[in-house]
Amino acid sequence: MMNAPPPLATFFSWALLVLIASLPRLAAAESEEEALLPYEASYRATLEKGIPFNGSATRSLALQDDGSWLYTFKVESFIADITETSRLNWIEGQAKPSTYRYALEGMMIRDRTRSINLNWADQHATGHYEDRDIDLSVPATAQDPLSYQLQLQQDIRLGKQTMHYQVIDKNRIEEDTFAVLGEETLNGEFGSVNTIKVEKVREEEAKRTTLMWFAPEWDYLLVRLLQIEKDGTRYEIHLESARVNGEPIQLPPKS
Repeated sequence: MMNAPPPLATFFSWALLVLIASLPRLAAAESEEEALLPYEASYRATLEKGIPFNGSATRSLALQDDGSWLYTFKVESFIADITETSRLNWIEGQAKPSTYRYALEGMMIRDRTRSINLNWADQHATGHYEDRDIDLSVPATAQDPLSYQLQLQQDIRLGKQTMHYQVIDKNRIEEDTFAVLGEETLNGEFGSVNTIKVEKVREEEAKRTTLMWFAPEWDYLLVRLLQIEKDGTRYEIHLESARVNGEPIQLPPKS
């Protein structure tokens, strides 16, 4: 059976989700800066590597009976379907994940599953990454591969310019850094909207670029993501529609 190029699955897993969500508002004791809004959004995705590829993805976040939140990402394409979830609590402006699940199924790619279970009393993580076991101690600020994206969105909302995250990756902790590059106006199916442009920081010799655009008017919803691989392959996602706090996104009024 023919395998799809590894970067494709990585892109969907990281980017289409990337996606960065908002949570429903918590108790009144939480400050306005830390309050979060429920959201759901749809994106279209394109891959340019010889033959154009198109796919779609959705993201949602829901309050559970036990007071935790379930953050869900799904993508559908002719190559593969992906479902990724993170169950987490939002505590004093910080995402505190408890379980993470990832499943990829496709006709031209082998099925893959990943799981992480976090025991914060012992600051320990267990699970599996495809055919590898996960068993390691984690710092108090550790994030799973999905929850850190929520933290990034919120930190940008708070005005931070440089963000550092300790993300569980396979059986190790990966240090990820992001930096705000400035403001930029984007035009798309939603019209024209002001955004904050963010870059994933990599070593100077790394020939890979990841850029993201977030819209302050829509609770810092991700509007666009661009990833360029070292071989020149371009991956992009673009926002098509969304609801924030139950309401469809609207263009900001003209000044």
